[in-house]
Amino acid sequence: MASDAREAMIDAAIRLLAEDGYRSTSFSEVLARSGAPRGSIYHHFPGGKDELVAAALDVQIARTFDRLEALSGQPPEEVVRSFVDGWRQGLLLTDFAVGCSLLAVATSAGQGALRSKTGDLFREWRAVLARLLVDGGAEAGAANAFAAQLLASTEGAVAMARAEHSIDAFDQVAAQSIRGAADIARV
Repeated sequence: MASDAREAMIDAAIRLLAEDGYRSTSFSEVLARSGAPRGSIYHHFPGGKDELVAAALDVQIARTFDRLEALSGQPPEEVVRSFVDGWRQGLLLTDFAVGCSLLAVATSAGQGALRSKTGDLFREWRAVLARLLVDGGAEAGAANAFAAQLLASTEGAVAMARAEHSIDAFDQVAAQSIRGAADIARV
C-alpha cells in the first residue's frame, strides 16, 4: 500500500508538472490528485518538493526511454514518426493540457539541483534518440545533430500547440522532422 501511495503521488506530480510547471506543483495538489493520505508525502519524500519532483522526472524519463527502446532498429523516419506521433496523441488526448514535465521543470524550477538534473536528462534523451537513429542507419555525427534538433523543435512545437490550442504548427514541425530523418538516413 505504501508504495502505491508513493507511485500515485509521483504520477500526480508528473501530470501537474506537465500541465502547469514546477511552481504550480504543490503538495496539496499532488495529494488531491493522487488520493494519498496527507502524512504520506513527508514519509515518502522527506526531502520535500524537490525530492518528489526529481522522482517524478526519473519515472517519466524512464517511461519515455522504454517507449523509445521499442523503436530500436527502425529506420530514422520511423523513429521520428513514432516520436512525434506520441507527442501528437498526448496533445490531442488531453485537449492540449499537457506538455513536457522535463521542460516545465527546466524552465520554472530556478537555478540549482533540479535544473542541473533536467540538463542531464535532456542530454540522456538526445543520446537515446541519436543511438536509435544510428541503429536505424544514420551516420553518428548527423544523428547527434539531428537528435538535438528533433528534441528542441518538438518541445517548441508542443509549447506552440498548447498556447495556440491547435495542432497545425505541431504537424508542420513533425512533417519537417520526418523529412529530415529521411535525409540523414541517406548519409
